[in-house]
Amino acid sequence: MKKTFMYNFIPSKEEEEACKDSNIPWQVTRSVVEIRDIYPTPVIDPQNPWQIKKVVTYFEEFAGRLVLPFADTFEHVFRYWTLDTVKFVTSGHKKDVDLWDVTEENNPKNCEGAYVQMMPSENYALVCVDLFTDHGLSVDDEIGLYWDPNSSNFKFKLVKKGHV
Repeated sequence: MKKTFMYNFIPSKEEEEACKDSNIPWQVTRSVVEIRDIYPTPVIDPQNPWQIKKVVTYFEEFAGRLVLPFADTFEHVFRYWTLDTVKFVTSGHKKDVDLWDVTEENNPKNCEGAYVQMMPSENYALVCVDLFTDHGLSVDDEIGLYWDPNSSNFKFKLVKKGHV
């Protein structure tokens, strides 16, 4: 099921009265909800599964975290997670995840201590310091990521090393 934010622009009568009594203006609220998608879940191509492709930025190298765009996270990751888990992350909590580095296909490595966290910009961060220390992941490196729904973990691959 697809996840999305639902915004509450119109207060109930009780909420309106409470705001009036406390002399505080109404604040638009939002919550994560599940919706049926009219389109089928995207099929992951086993030959090229990298649904999130990106080039590492200076901020990502400096902070030791990969920024996952809002739309990509909802489309390619959150659709496979439970509603409670998505609510947990979107409310600002860290969610521990398994992350496998499959750059060397015959020797995949489990990256310890990985987690997903919402950023102030409403993008999401995949934090795993091992990726930056073990690979020397740096600015202009091209990477691929995807959430594997069969094994419930992220797969990471260094596609191309940037200029040195």
